[in-house]
Amino acid sequence: MKPRQKRFVFIAVAVAAVAVAVGLVLYALRGNVNLYFTPTQVFNNEVPQGRSFRIGGLVEEGSVKREKDGLTVNFVITDTNKKFPVTYKGILPDLFKEGKGVVAQGKVEADGVMHAEEVLAKHDENYMPPEAADALKKAEAANAASKAAAAPSVAVPVAK
Repeated sequence: MKPRQKRFVFIAVAVAAVAVAVGLVLYALRGNVNLYFTPTQVFNNEVPQGRSFRIGGLVEEGSVKREKDGLTVNFVITDTNKKFPVTYKGILPDLFKEGKGVVAQGKVEADGVMHAEEVLAKHDENYMPPEAADALKKAEAANAASKAAAAPSVAVPVAK
């Protein structure tokens, strides 16, 4: 083999090795990516079926119910537009409260309830993940638009 052919083979093998390495990294990351969704998106079936994902919003007032075993908690997450039930078995964070922001990670089972593996509460009074803040703004805008569309229009006579 000539030196030029050896270089070409070396470059081709190096490019193939890099392509395989990138492919393996992307394949490994695919299983570890947890997408974030709002209750409205979950209600509209925009979530991956059979995969773990995160749902975030506010814990609805009066929705927290504790089971007799002391570890299982049922609550509802809302984005002020739609509501979604969540059940979690474990110790909740100290900052978990009704009316406060929360992110739950888990899967939606056949019963239509998210069975959370992890629950995270916001860490101070002013913090909210940007995705959750955007989702709440969109939900409030959608509520305002639906209320405006439902309100009857009244013709007001104009004086000449």
